[in-house]
Amino acid sequence: MSTHTFVDTYAYTVTYVTDKLLLSVKEIIRESGLSPSKMSTGWASLERAVSAWITSKHLSQIMLEIFNPNTGALVCRWDLDIIYGYGGDGSLWVDTDAIKYHIRKAGLIPSTCDYSIIMRVKPNAPEVQGWGDGKLRSTDGFSRYSVGTTIGGSGLAAGLAYWGR
Repeated sequence: MSTHTFVDTYAYTVTYVTDKLLLSVKEIIRESGLSPSKMSTGWASLERAVSAWITSKHLSQIMLEIFNPNTGALVCRWDLDIIYGYGGDGSLWVDTDAIKYHIRKAGLIPSTCDYSIIMRVKPNAPEVQGWGDGKLRSTDGFSRYSVGTTIGGSGLAAGLAYWGR
């Protein structure tokens, strides 16, 4: 008689990457000079959506839009692009130094700005309560700067980029 053990490493990776994605967004908000309290209030909903859509492999992007609340105009945007089938060596990691460096490079945001978090999902994604279609602000006049892969795990990763003038 033999005994077999199975460990669902993808489930661990989903939990790790979900946590690091949300902590990275929170760090960007805080280090840009804004209050993360609005994000903290909605943390459970964010975590539920990110985890569900990564598990089903429907999440393609998380976008943090920072905007002028008086005009609605975009000030800066951060994109976290989800990479399925990421190679790597099976370790779980996050490059916080690269994230912090590029936050400083993008510059401080006026404290009067507001932000929203929008997620882009692939067709036929499962519905998650509290989440629906969102409209992105125009990036006309902005340039996209790639930071590179900043979060990784076994078969799953995230690349970071930001939009600035």
